Amino acid sequence: MLVLTLDAGGTNFVFSAIKDGKFYGEKIILPSNGDNLELCLSGIVTGFSSLQKSCSQAIDAISFGFPGPAEFSKGIIGDLFNLTGFRGGVALGPMLEAKFSVPVFINNDGDLYAYGEALTGSLPKINQDLLKSGSSKQYKNVVGMTLGTGFGAGLVHDGKLIKGDNICAGEIWITSNRADSNYNSEEGVSIRAVKYFYADFANIDFDKSPEPKDIYKIAKGKTPGNKQAAIKAYEKTGRFIGDAVANMITLFDGIVVLGGGIAGAKDLIIPGIEIELNHDFKTLNGTTNKRLTHKVFCLNNPNEYKEFLRDYGKTIGIPGTNKTIIYDMQPRAAYVFSDFDTSEMISLGAYHLAQNLLKV
Repeated sequence: MLVLTLDAGGTNFVFSAIKDGKFYGEKIILPSNGDNLELCLSGIVTGFSSLQKSCSQAIDAISFGFPGPAEFSKGIIGDLFNLTGFRGGVALGPMLEAKFSVPVFINNDGDLYAYGEALTGSLPKINQDLLKSGSSKQYKNVVGMTLGTGFGAGLVHDGKLIKGDNICAGEIWITSNRADSNYNSEEGVSIRAVKYFYADFANIDFDKSPEPKDIYKIAKGKTPGNKQAAIKAYEKTGRFIGDAVANMITLFDGIVVLGGGIAGAKDLIIPGIEIELNHDFKTLNGTTNKRLTHKVFCLNNPNEYKEFLRDYGKTIGIPGTNKTIIYDMQPRAAYVFSDFDTSEMISLGAYHLAQNLLKV
């Protein structure tokens, strides 16, 4: 099976061909021209046409991730924040079906990221490591979070993408901001958030704040700047991420996989996540409740990963019978910053979703 895919960013569009689950040929990168609809649509057609010409066989489908809001089931793109030319509604999917005469599937890029990680990325690796360690525990639930220009998420259960009735499940970016209810969570988990936090801690204007990659270098002492402000900026971002991780584990109970542009600073982000996950809530009677009902492991920490993989199974008897059953004594969830490329996971998610839909 051969599927053409696209990872649609605000600056560039990355086109790929995937054959039998593996990337095929060279990727094509074109400017998005997101503020000019005519140029943008022309670029999308050019990208897919160039891929099609480079393939030695007929394509089976086009499947790709695109930002929302959108009526993805009909291939209609709505009023996008980054790609402003699409405002008013554009029937992108039907246009491409008419042009290429193949089925076209468009889905939220956060959903496709989660789907890629669930089917071919972090989840299979974790489950395989559990089997190797002798543990009977296997995971079916994945929350995929993307940390970059914006804050996105997708949900997968037992190999099935959970979309919601309006294809809006997992719209984590617009959940509440615990630090300030006047803002949504994305204002604490994004490239602009890291820049804002650094500017605030360093007492400089926002427009003078470096990009996150440079703030990371400052924190590591590799670039001149306010080192403590840089460390605090990423720790604060981590606390916002930790709040989101805790909420999603509470609601969905599984593995949270993180990727995207600012995920590369995981060593500076994880301390903030840990503060949030270990935060206790007060009760009205003066006692406290733990933030989470079960232990959450950071799988980027080798010692915690080793502990997570342990077999916690205990054989117990079934009352009134001579039979036994295995009881896992350690309910546990986990979060992990993915080792896999985020863009490629989105494209692989798009491929596998097309594969499943074409079987129907």
